[in-house]
Amino acid sequence: MIVNGTYQPHQRLPSESDLIKRYGVSRITVRQALGELEKEGLLFKIAGKGMFVSKPKPFQDLARLQGFAEAMSRQGYEVYNRVVGLDFAAGNGTADSDEPRQRLDLAEPERIAELKRVRYLNREPVSYDVSYMSATLGERLAKEDLPGRDFFLIFENQYGIALGFADLAIDAILADSEIAELLQIAKGTPILRVERLTHSRDGQPLTFEYLYCRADNFQFRLRIAR
Repeated sequence: MIVNGTYQPHQRLPSESDLIKRYGVSRITVRQALGELEKEGLLFKIAGKGMFVSKPKPFQDLARLQGFAEAMSRQGYEVYNRVVGLDFAAGNGTADSDEPRQRLDLAEPERIAELKRVRYLNREPVSYDVSYMSATLGERLAKEDLPGRDFFLIFENQYGIALGFADLAIDAILADSEIAELLQIAKGTPILRVERLTHSRDGQPLTFEYLYCRADNFQFRLRIAR
């Protein structure tokens, strides 16, 4: 009933006594069930008032290659990107200086652009993205509306670059002081790090990125078939 919308976010659930009568089970069974739903993040408790339905986390489907704003706007969220840095020197920011150049197949002495953005949903930070690309592509993007648009859509709609596929790797890390400040979380908080290498349709690497995502207010989803 929570999942299908019968109970709306922040709506109070019936009391334990009501649930006991409705389902014909013991109080301990009701409490165990509510406890499991609370662990799953579907419910939250307010002392003296009862259990309430949690607001669902926004999510991005990893089975589709799409920009952050493209995915979130479809779910009705307000999206904003705060650009915190655009550097055209060697990729010497969050990643090892050689890694982005190698992944993008850029030979010395070609410069590499490093774009840093904080992504906001409904004015709350959810991810810190560090994106690398050729300096030529970065210089074109610097003239665009980066706070309001995804560069995936800019690539396709303005530059005529057809996107093909992306290789992803996901791991969990602890937020350092810089990332914690940008995401408004405590230093050492567990976060997800997504490493993404995006290619054009003809197989050429376009962007190499590190996406540092809060785990408390955002999630990734993926459907796989046997």
